[in-house]
Amino acid sequence: MALPLEQTFLAQLDRHSSQLIKVIQAKGGATRAKMAGIMRTYDEVEDIGIRRECVLKGLVTFLGEDAKDLIKEYCGSSGDDAQMELKQLTMAVFVIRKEGEGLKEPPEDIGIVIEGVEVLQNLTSVASACALLLGLIYSLNLAYPKALRFTFEVFQKIFMQLEQHKMSPKVQNLFGRLQTSQ
Repeated sequence: MALPLEQTFLAQLDRHSSQLIKVIQAKGGATRAKMAGIMRTYDEVEDIGIRRECVLKGLVTFLGEDAKDLIKEYCGSSGDDAQMELKQLTMAVFVIRKEGEGLKEPPEDIGIVIEGVEVLQNLTSVASACALLLGLIYSLNLAYPKALRFTFEVFQKIFMQLEQHKMSPKVQNLFGRLQTSQ
């Protein structure tokens, strides 16, 4: 059975967002400190694309992984440096923002890099880029990045609802916490 990738991913992200925020905010210690700015931005903005990006960054951090391994952010004025670094990447979503602008403003460009090649650009949001990256990984039969294995497991098993019977304990725990409040 074929699923509409981007639509399903975004719908499930939206469905779980409020509970994910609660679970993320309940986390203490260094994780809470790392996520403070992201959660503050989430509370301050109305743009759904930016709010989804905040939820995804919070999710990655909550899972004990580094959001910078998934989403590479660059300043528009450092275009040549960004191009050089993108060529070194195995797999990531890239975001190019204007000089001096942060997460609260829409980026200049969002795209996907695989094996140093920009395979997609001018995407509408980071969340859409994550959905499309998941689809590219599947269609090209690539392995998930090891540094983001739990994040991609959540994308696959919770957001896309594929192979839900085979979850790691960490993802199963998160899934249970998401289900108990719905």
